[in-house]
Amino acid sequence: MSGISLWQAVAQGRRDRPALDGSANADLAIVGGGFSGLSSALHAVAKGLSVVVLEAEAVAWGASGRNAGFVVPNFAKRDPDDIVAELGRERGERLVDFAAASGDLVFELIRRHAIACAADRSGWIQPAHTEAAFAKVKARAAQWAKRGRPVEVLDAQQVEALTGAGGYAGGWIDRSGGVLDPVVYALGLADAVEAAGARIFERTRVTAIRRDAGGYRLATAKGEVRAAKVFVATNAYGGPLFPQLARSYFPLRVFQIATRPLPMAARLRLLPGNQCVSDTRRNLFTFRFDADNRLISGGMHIFSPGAAERVPRAIHRRLAEKLDLPDIPPIEHAWSGLAAVAPDFLPHLVDLGPGMIAGFACNGRGIAMTTAMGAAVADWAAGADPEALPIPYAAPRAIPLHGLLRHAPNALLPWSMLCDRLDETGAG
Repeated sequence: MSGISLWQAVAQGRRDRPALDGSANADLAIVGGGFSGLSSALHAVAKGLSVVVLEAEAVAWGASGRNAGFVVPNFAKRDPDDIVAELGRERGERLVDFAAASGDLVFELIRRHAIACAADRSGWIQPAHTEAAFAKVKARAAQWAKRGRPVEVLDAQQVEALTGAGGYAGGWIDRSGGVLDPVVYALGLADAVEAAGARIFERTRVTAIRRDAGGYRLATAKGEVRAAKVFVATNAYGGPLFPQLARSYFPLRVFQIATRPLPMAARLRLLPGNQCVSDTRRNLFTFRFDADNRLISGGMHIFSPGAAERVPRAIHRRLAEKLDLPDIPPIEHAWSGLAAVAPDFLPHLVDLGPGMIAGFACNGRGIAMTTAMGAAVADWAAGADPEALPIPYAAPRAIPLHGLLRHAPNALLPWSMLCDRLDETGAG
């Protein structure tokens, strides 16, 4: 861990929630106090269920508080038509509709619960780094457009005008996306959950889950929760409690940095509409600003000693180069977090036994997808057939040779960087 995130550092008025001391009963117990756990709690309470949320650290301690605050209502590396071809028309379109509406749900919850998380539905832009990539994003945008989404193809001049970054062949924008402060968003969801009547316990690590006649018993250091159903919302932070889950995804460590605030002249040139950007490179280039004009970007790392110091410096140099910022302000915050990446780059609900499921692998689309996942989990908790939910549902499926391949996304970074360079020189 390279440090606390920008969002955790600047959060104001955070209040501690108590640890569980004693016993509690609920219709639904949720393990994990991030976006998916909090959203599922909020939607389950609205359906009349009693809910207890158990968080091992603090609300938004994990990936929910360590991302860049992008709201992106579509899939990483997958397009609607190929999802429909893989899953079939009914299931495929159901999942596509789920993703398309995920940003709508995020911004509606913010409005409904008056969450002051610097939310701006300004749009998400994906610039294409080559002509071949531009052809792919034009096809991608067309697939979302035919489903009624507010998307638009951008030529090279439009990309540069909107982003301030030159050298792209073109791109597209999904105007239903945007930016927010993820920690304040999570804390606002937690406040709404408690106001609705659910209970949240922080610093309450679940040490064992046992099935009994009434459902499940969740043991903690100083107490126990008995619940009819359990939702495991730990994403890549499940630890030894759920080894069968850990073998079903690739854990991806991502670093983020935030600079000191940019001078106004540079700020007005870059992202004047305050969108967020992630391009088509294999070694993804991303950037956005926070409400105080700090420039935020992220990246992966190659496994070697000193990554916590080396990788943020590399991200900083890349920002200066790609955005033509010779006098870029220094790094003010640097941090890292874990994401769960599924082999098929789709979100999944995992059957852990009668009345217990897990949800994970939103593959870099965490804020939008996990919020929407919460609504689906609440339907399941209230009695819906899991096969009818919009997210693929199945028993855990271990990745073959997982022990060897679990770090493949990070280990393959040098190859990805080489391929990007070959693409841009026309040698690929």
